[in-house]
Amino acid sequence: QVQLVESGGGLVQPGGSLRLSCAASGSIGSIITMGWYRQVPGKERELVANIGSGGRTAYADSVKGRFTISRDNAKNTVDLQMNSLKPEDTAVYYCKVVASSGRYWGQGTQVTVSS
Repeated sequence: QVQLVESGGGLVQPGGSLRLSCAASGSIGSIITMGWYRQVPGKERELVANIGSGGRTAYADSVKGRFTISRDNAKNTVDLQMNSLKPEDTAVYYCKVVASSGRYWGQGTQVTVSS
């Protein structure tokens, strides 16, 4: 059974930083892509950033230059460093892993940017 465990969400002031982490465990097989999505009430879940097995990254335009995604292939983890946070970054952030065994989502972690 595959499990994704996320951590690192919370409340931060505008301009602040947070780091999200996601660890995949279980019989996941070969991981192809790891990424982060976010969702606010009433809107569709959107891609924030993802990273391939070779390290190629992609970012939403709204976070380019502020967020950095990284992964540790040996530990099956993916991190999202979020800097210069804005109120519009407030959302539930979800980890997603695409692997040879299937596609998996984490349970979500709340990020709130507010003064």
